[in-house]
Amino acid sequence: MKATVLIDNIAPKGLKDEWGLCVHIEHEGKNILLDTGAGRTFKENAKKLGVDISEVDYGVISHAHFDHADGLEVFFNSNADAKVYIRKSCEENCYARRLCFAKYIGIKKGILTKFGKRIEKVDSDVEITKGVYLISHKTENLSEKGKKAGMYRKENGKWVPDDFSHEQSLVVKTQKGLVIFNSCCHGGADNIINEVAKTFPNEKIYALVGGFHLYMSSDSEVQKLAQKIEETGISLIYTGHCTGEKAFRILFEKLGDKCKQLYVGCVIEA
Repeated sequence: MKATVLIDNIAPKGLKDEWGLCVHIEHEGKNILLDTGAGRTFKENAKKLGVDISEVDYGVISHAHFDHADGLEVFFNSNADAKVYIRKSCEENCYARRLCFAKYIGIKKGILTKFGKRIEKVDSDVEITKGVYLISHKTENLSEKGKKAGMYRKENGKWVPDDFSHEQSLVVKTQKGLVIFNSCCHGGADNIINEVAKTFPNEKIYALVGGFHLYMSSDSEVQKLAQKIEETGISLIYTGHCTGEKAFRILFEKLGDKCKQLYVGCVIEA
């Protein structure tokens, strides 16, 4: 497996950064694109990094937020055939909400309808191609995490704390073990590792790649998460985007070389 980061908050000279995430994954002769960032920047970076978006075989949207899905129209206009896999519960209804103020943070309105024929909705764990799986959340009471983060869905005119049922992990089976991609880990990085471990009880978990949504978390919360990650026995974590610089430093202090920084152009092989 070879994974190349096309969008992240950090980019070296010559490439563009963006608040979001997009990763191109090559595995067993197939090309998979996880997320599309917030616009067309992923395509511009892809060209500079030698990645041809027209040759992507499968697209995956990790969850229903703009910074991971608003490049969808660019993707569909650049690739004639690939289906894009989303959770069945993935809709255009996600908001950040504080007191009486609400801001829409979901997928660009109308995209899911406009490109409905190219979108594949899944409501269970599924193998989309050999050794590549989409895994749903199994952890209970994730709506408490949504409420704490101020994230809600609007359903039938009512505000509902987000339980992140629209979020999924992409798991690749490699020679080094399972590599988990979860772009924001809203359900909790430790929970996601444990969910995948229970789904594949006889497999080693090698790495977790993605943002951990810690940029607003306290130091003690990050330290506790680092301890929980350590307890899972995972070999590596690659994190960036919504993790935040301060949280990354704390994770690195606790986990050492087990913790790697994501950035545009970063290549992960397993």
